[in-house]
Amino acid sequence: MSTASGTADTATSPAPPPDLTATGTATDITGDALPKTAAATGAAGRTIGTPASADAPGAAPARRRAFGWRFRFAVLVVVWGFSFLFVKVGNQGFAPLQVTLGRVGFGAAVLLAVLAAKRQRLPRSARTWAHLTVAAFLLNALPFSLFAYAELTIPSTLAGICNATSPLWGMALSLVALSEDRPTRRRVAGLGVGFLGVLTVLGIWQGFTGTDPAGTAMALGAALSYPIGWIYVRRTLGGARDSHLSMSSTQLLLATLQLAVVTPLFTSAPASYPLWPVLAVFALGALGTGIAFLLQYGLVAEIGPTTAQMVTYFIPVIATAAGVALLDEQLSWNTPVGAVIVLAGAALTQTRPRSSPRPRIADARNARPAVPGPDGPGSRSADDYPAARQPAAR
Repeated sequence: MSTASGTADTATSPAPPPDLTATGTATDITGDALPKTAAATGAAGRTIGTPASADAPGAAPARRRAFGWRFRFAVLVVVWGFSFLFVKVGNQGFAPLQVTLGRVGFGAAVLLAVLAAKRQRLPRSARTWAHLTVAAFLLNALPFSLFAYAELTIPSTLAGICNATSPLWGMALSLVALSEDRPTRRRVAGLGVGFLGVLTVLGIWQGFTGTDPAGTAMALGAALSYPIGWIYVRRTLGGARDSHLSMSSTQLLLATLQLAVVTPLFTSAPASYPLWPVLAVFALGALGTGIAFLLQYGLVAEIGPTTAQMVTYFIPVIATAAGVALLDEQLSWNTPVGAVIVLAGAALTQTRPRSSPRPRIADARNARPAVPGPDGPGSRSADDYPAARQPAAR
């Protein structure tokens, strides 16, 4: 699910300070581990003392917690990787706009239920609601609809790979729209490598034979919509102080309302409700857009945004495996080769100059968890709402 976000920050509700993970390992804002310590203060703060022994009584529970976040990381990869398959199956029983409406509706229901359970409230500011209305369109209603329409004519495997180009679009746009995002040779090279990978996936040497241009363009347009939304949020909601859960719940609620108005104008009511498409749309919304958000929120709070963002690079692998194994989609050699090139380019665009100072642990307490995107966090994250100021998106 893509909630209003950018690269590594978003307004969040009070969460465990990122400087000390649930595994008992101190980390900085990048998610890199710092030496394990035995000294720790109470809830008001933590201090670094002498290294803790690996044989300490808490070592076994710490190892179990470490396994726990890896398991949740794997679940998140699978859920987001299967999102493209769910869209494809949903399209077999419903119009694309209906699939998208169900997706955001079920996702909003999950987040609003959690919001109520935590006794939090929706934002009160009219300004926040206005900006979230735009964010809901750019980060949810538009890209979700484009992916659904695209998968009428292109394989789910290709849609998953197109989704992985979001960091490339984000890099290109940030050079123009974000003055603080200075280009480096490595990042510019990553941009070129990434788009070379896109051309490889599409098979440019054979004239894009076998690829529907309109469907591919819609999938790439969906991937482009995300960074546009991140930049908008970064410029307009950077000072928001509502909780991460509150903002994201509101965004999905607004996307649901937008699609509830538009869908009846372009579609007719379904004549039937086939079981598998219904289950696919439910899973797409409740799991891929609702539960996945909560998993990503917990992962970023526990292991830091940098490590959590690595989920993006596994999503095309799962999307491709699911499409080939369960939908019998054809896979030519250039598709996986191009996907690897795209991901390599995307990784290069996220590198930072070595000379840049590392954030202090005290500052990490103000960092916000990354916000999951519709099918992966990619460069979406938590910096775009409030307190943290992480340089890039996706």
